[in-house]
Amino acid sequence: MSPPTTRTSGTGRPRHAVGLDLGTTNSALATLPLGEAGARPEVLGIPQVVQPGQVEPRPLLPSFLYLSHPAEFAAGALRLPWDEHREYLVGELARSHGGLAPVRLVSSAKSWLCHPGIDRRQPALPVGSPAEVPRVSPLEASARTLQHLREAFDFSLGRGEPSRGLARQELVLTVPASFDAVARELTVEAAALAGLDRVTLLEEPQAALYAWVEGQGDAWRQQVRVGELILVCDVGGGTTDFCLIAVVDRDGELGLERVAVGDHILLGGDNMDLALAHLLQQKLAQAGKKLDPWQFLTLVHGARVAKERLFAEPTRESLPVTVPGRGSRLIGGTLKTELTQAELAQTLLEGFFPACAATEAPFTSRRSGLTQLGLPYAQDPAVTRHLAAFLRRQRQALQGEAGRAGVLAQVRLEGRELLHPTAVLFNGGVMRAPQLEARVLSVLQGWITAAGGTPPRKLPAADLDTAVALGGACYGRVRQGQGIRIRGGTARAYYIGIEKALPAVPGLATPLQAVCLAPMGMEEGTSATLPALEVGVVVGEPAEFRLFASSVRRADVAGDLVDAPELELTELPSLETTLPPAGRPAGAVVPVQLQADVTELGTLQLGCREAGGEVWKLEFNLRKVEAPEPVG
Repeated sequence: MSPPTTRTSGTGRPRHAVGLDLGTTNSALATLPLGEAGARPEVLGIPQVVQPGQVEPRPLLPSFLYLSHPAEFAAGALRLPWDEHREYLVGELARSHGGLAPVRLVSSAKSWLCHPGIDRRQPALPVGSPAEVPRVSPLEASARTLQHLREAFDFSLGRGEPSRGLARQELVLTVPASFDAVARELTVEAAALAGLDRVTLLEEPQAALYAWVEGQGDAWRQQVRVGELILVCDVGGGTTDFCLIAVVDRDGELGLERVAVGDHILLGGDNMDLALAHLLQQKLAQAGKKLDPWQFLTLVHGARVAKERLFAEPTRESLPVTVPGRGSRLIGGTLKTELTQAELAQTLLEGFFPACAATEAPFTSRRSGLTQLGLPYAQDPAVTRHLAAFLRRQRQALQGEAGRAGVLAQVRLEGRELLHPTAVLFNGGVMRAPQLEARVLSVLQGWITAAGGTPPRKLPAADLDTAVALGGACYGRVRQGQGIRIRGGTARAYYIGIEKALPAVPGLATPLQAVCLAPMGMEEGTSATLPALEVGVVVGEPAEFRLFASSVRRADVAGDLVDAPELELTELPSLETTLPPAGRPAGAVVPVQLQADVTELGTLQLGCREAGGEVWKLEFNLRKVEAPEPVG
């Protein structure tokens, strides 16, 4: 891809607030003129190649990257209005043509970007592609999608003027609420590679609620009351996100505050497409037709297309799905099957949204010692069981919190076993299917009614495919001082591991404590200096900094210690680095005071300050980082 553009200096204010939804399956871009009274956010049509030699604007940019062969397309077939010599594809043609040649198709780059089991900077995609196919890193693949969004905006609205380009606007880039500090920082880095060096991150469920507030206008205040809990249920192409937002009183005015976020669940439309493909593969096998791995990938693409069309046309009984043959007899070797409405409902409703008890937990199975390298999908595909676990876990975490000062004092924490949300806002492309939305609402209402509570109501959502982008643009306007702001700060509490100073014992690792760096809810752009702790930082030789997080420890404050972090906290990818010795011998331990900063981008920095001396800063962004320079 081309090198990132550099934002030129200047005093001009941004003309637009722009929401960028970098989705697993589809991406979108929404704009909102700043300084215009009564302006509403609008989805920008994104020019993209839809057929060889044909460019059209579409509201969604499929998040697919196709690495074409030099001789695969005729000259000019991939030409874009801003690039006559583009050699790869992002968007509609990438998705459709990639279904015919899946070994050259990069999909689910966003899911790979948050996968801690791989080095996300190294070329690894497409997985399993032959040696002649060039590979890209998850970071590069994400950056290419963002680059296309930047180029589309600059072409459509920039008019060739740098001051009108996307890089000069108030940019809000959305991420799943469950993204940890590492995935968030990698998303920021992908934006920088795409020429967008100044973005603000916003959690996708919050963006969906911003879009709801915008769509309701002032009427939103008549639809909710102080003390209510809004559940945002966001099921997209790659992830399932749960988020609870409280309606609170702020000096006599209604306000919104995010109080809980679920864990990262790699479960969404990708899993459903795979399940349908396996169903169709079994039907073909029963007819004596066997697929090779290449054909199965093509079948997954065909299953996705059929799924979307059947949900959009509920009166249609079935749709054909074809798989091209291999070898010289391509036409005669074509395999045909069909997906029916009954099969769709059975596979998705009962497999992914089953009616279950509120006490059920997601199942886990013993893993095989050896497994293929791939995405760490949730073992249990039942979204409803994950939802029950989330509401139970948060009820336990909030037990006894109602008497505390602050926002929780205003929340009606009903339900003994699980929290009882009073309203539900759906989001994500998967939830466009009314059957799936109705099933989730029915199951949730059943749990709460059985416990003697009032069943939650559904809030009218904006367009589920573009709500996140629209909400991002609204938040960009809020950052300019206009509109209601959803507060919440960090979705998790973050901790750093500290070795105890004890004698070595043969066969036993040095015991570890964890100190809270950033408590849950710490606002972006704020700092926390930890109370005086007797800690030292190792300089001049390789060292590991272990980071932990918790989505349920609400009471911890900066400086609190956890004695058994491996048991009580979730460990995140560590930082391995060598801190500059600044004139000291290698391995020296320098007494420091710790300071945590949550940046405006929503990422986490750790400062290690020597009394009257150096400051070493660590940014939690990669599994391995370059050695930082001390700053005085």
